[in-house]
Parts: sequence; C-alpha cells; structure tokens
Amino acid sequence: MRFDLSDEEWSVLEPLMPKSRKSARPQDRRIINAIFYVLRTGIPWRDLPERYGPYTSAYNRFNRWSRRGVWKRIFDALAAKSRNSLYLIDSTIVKVHRAASGAKGGRKIRRLASAVVGGPRKSMRSSMARVDH
Repeated sequence: MRFDLSDEEWSVLEPLMPKSRKSARPQDRRIINAIFYVLRTGIPWRDLPERYGPYTSAYNRFNRWSRRGVWKRIFDALAAKSRNSLYLIDSTIVKVHRAASGAKGGRKIRRLASAVVGGPRKSMRSSMARVDH
C-alpha cells in the first residue's frame, strides 16, 4: 500500500527490531507499517485500517517500544548510516517575508489601554468625573 515499507526499507529495519524473548514475531513488518500509517496520516489509532490487524496491537507495541527506548535506538542506528544525518531545519532561522505578518499596511503604533492609565476615563462623562461632594 501507499504507506507500507518497501522490501528494501524493511531489509534495513529488520535487523534493528528487538528480539522476541519467546519466539519470532512474524507480524513485525505489519505492525511497523501500521504504526507508520498512523504517524504519517495522523488518524486516531482506533481508525487504523483492518489490513494492519487490531489497532490495539500496533498501539501497545508503539507505547511499549517508546518506554523501552527502541525507537531512539532505531533512529540512532539509521542516523549513523547516513552521512547527512546532522542536517536539520529549524524554523527559528528561516526568514519570513515582511508581508507575512498578516496586517495590512504594516505595523502601526497604537496606544494600549495600560499605557493610558493616567488619562481621563472614557466610560464616564468628564463632568461626572470631577464632581466634588
């Protein structure tokens, strides 16, 4: 399917999978495909297509591997194989066009209510504000 791992991608990932304590897990590839499907599409786990099996299997495996640090080990191993693994894009260094601020006509200086604290109150008439009893 569209989001499933190719044979080449799986051949890279398969040796990085944690070893089962009891027996081989033949559904590892299907579970990994299910996890990647959820992560790529952003759907809720419960809406996982049936071809990936029960969503609880993928959800539980994802959480278990997250707690045990399996995803970090996989990522580190894949990053070590790539000589370009140290490049990343950080949005704090990306320049934005000056028109991207969203306001028409650029920035205008406006007096905030907190800056006008000492001025006359606008909710009362000025004649009422100065009445002495």
